[in-house]
Amino acid sequence: MTAATPRFTAIMGIVFAALFVAAMLTVNNVPHLGASDTDYGAFYGGAGDTVVTAVAIYLVPLAGIAFLWFAVALRSVLDARETSPSAIAHGLNLLSAALFVTLLFAGTAAVATPVLLTTIGGGAPLDPDIARGLSALGYGLVFLFSVRGAGMFALTTTGMLRAAGVMPRGAAIVSYLLAAWLLLTATDHPASLLVLPAWVLLVAVVLLRLDRRQRRAPAEQAAPPAPTPVPTPRSEP
Repeated sequence: MTAATPRFTAIMGIVFAALFVAAMLTVNNVPHLGASDTDYGAFYGGAGDTVVTAVAIYLVPLAGIAFLWFAVALRSVLDARETSPSAIAHGLNLLSAALFVTLLFAGTAAVATPVLLTTIGGGAPLDPDIARGLSALGYGLVFLFSVRGAGMFALTTTGMLRAAGVMPRGAAIVSYLLAAWLLLTATDHPASLLVLPAWVLLVAVVLLRLDRRQRRAPAEQAAPPAPTPVPTPRSEP
């Protein structure tokens, strides 16, 4: 089986980061939990239908799929290295990636339910209290639980990259700090989740550097050795 290249893994990480940032910036326009009933009624009554539906159907699912590609490709790159990762870290890494994407999808579906009911189901707008309850469920699934899965994925990935000699010490310290933020933070503001794409972009830079080293190594090995200069004999006077 051919392992994924670091370049492909980095590209998938960049694609995920772009889609995820676009999704979070869009979700920030949805009424927050502290918004008034008037705001909820106006938004879910039709004003925000197009925006929320686009996020629910396109941006978040595509971002989740890109993240799964990134996670699996990254594991393939690490598995191709000579060093063997910890069995516990290796297992938790895959489970945490799947947990993050699953809860992200479920939370987005909960927030988008009032809109999907009216735009696709053709039903009447939900009562603002019901819409707020679904928003609270979605925010809880994403900002309290899925983000923990993302933090565990970042933590275990950083450890495996460090053990494989791929991530330098300085980048690893920053990576561990970002992972700790994802594991410990508790806020419902979409901007807090921008730490995740920032971490993914950091890993992408590390992988691109690894790809450059791997591409350079065969060329250096194939280059013929420089000829040894032959000393010119001196003529006797």
